[in-house]
Amino acid sequence: MFIDAPAPSTPLSVTELNRRVRECLESRFPLSWISGEISNLTYAASGHVYFSLKDSQAQVRCVMWRSRAQLLGWRLENGQKIEARALVSFYEPRGEFQLNVDAVRRAGQGDLFERFLRLKAQLENEGLFAVDRKRPLPAFPRTLGIITSPQAAALRDVLSTLKRRAPHLALRLFPTPVQGDGAGQRIADAIQAAGRSDCDVLILCRGGGSIEDLWAFNEEVVARAISACPMPLVSGVGHETDFTIADFAADLRAPTPTAAAELAAPDREQLRQQLAQTGERLARHQERGLAQRQQALDWLGARLLHPAERLRQQSLQVQACGQRLALAQNRSLERQQASLARLEQRLRTVRPQAHRQQERLAYLQQGLHNQLRQELFARRTTLNGLERSLQQLNPHAVLARGYALALDANGQAIRDAAALQTGDRLTLSFARGQAAATVTQVVAPPEAD
Repeated sequence: MFIDAPAPSTPLSVTELNRRVRECLESRFPLSWISGEISNLTYAASGHVYFSLKDSQAQVRCVMWRSRAQLLGWRLENGQKIEARALVSFYEPRGEFQLNVDAVRRAGQGDLFERFLRLKAQLENEGLFAVDRKRPLPAFPRTLGIITSPQAAALRDVLSTLKRRAPHLALRLFPTPVQGDGAGQRIADAIQAAGRSDCDVLILCRGGGSIEDLWAFNEEVVARAISACPMPLVSGVGHETDFTIADFAADLRAPTPTAAAELAAPDREQLRQQLAQTGERLARHQERGLAQRQQALDWLGARLLHPAERLRQQSLQVQACGQRLALAQNRSLERQQASLARLEQRLRTVRPQAHRQQERLAYLQQGLHNQLRQELFARRTTLNGLERSLQQLNPHAVLARGYALALDANGQAIRDAAALQTGDRLTLSFARGQAAATVTQVVAPPEAD
């Protein structure tokens, strides 16, 4: 529901009015799918496509810009039932309401696409498209099987490609309808028959078409037959922009039937070139290895000697070693004799002073004895003085002279009578033994003047 805007104070120009109408329409209507029949179709030289989309009661003008029309993959025709994904807009120069078409599909394609997505999700959840199920293609196949219609143009493209790339391959054709009622089951039967053959790799192919034309390759029975096939299978169905369930189930997907043939069959000329290059590398490797072995043989031959000559050389080596050993012994003996002479000279120099050393030793021993005796006397004198001092400080010595030590209930010595009260219990310690006493009277000391 639109809200009325207040009337402007000044009149609007037609350009401003049309611009506001366009902005209002584009902001109010999202990108939507609109179904209808094509009429007044025009392909302009610029690449843009103009047409009207109508039903039994109304029609609307449509434009599909060149950048979007190039991606369509099929040609629009008057009278076709289509579904267009479009943005509601307004062509300002002519003041006309129109749809800017972003994508087009044939009527009913939406239901088919929903079925395609549901089946794809189901089989993907079952693991039918898992990468670890994909098998590598044989590098050098001997027999190649082709599953398609004998009347299909895709078969001619595949045979032409194989004749050019790999004329040595043995080919097996497994004919089957590729569209129409029951085509899916017939394709699955052909895949099963090919799986029982002696082929090394299979190609499942068909030319391009609408989603309805390719629907047989979106059936579950075909996907399960591909998954159960015992040999690798390459899917080359439709154009590069076409995707089918068979593409996901196959071991390898090719964008076109021709590309499928190129992937499944190695190029014979390229193989010949690789073989020639490998042969050249092998020949160079053999020549290099032979040259290295000849060089090693020359080196070993130069080292090879007659046994008698080897014995003579070893005898000379033994003689030389003996001479070096005798020379080393003589030098060692001379060094030891010189060392002995030096030791004898030192001994003769030291020996006459032995009695002087003995006298000095006796003198030092006597001095040490006297010093020890003096130190011992001094330590004993100090010890006796400390013992006398300790005896004077010993409380037991005081007690032995007739004194007693008074202790309170906590074992503390009592030094002042004022700290006592009548009835306090005391412990009296004597030089020999103890006695318990009770305070009956406290006499205070006289006050000082």
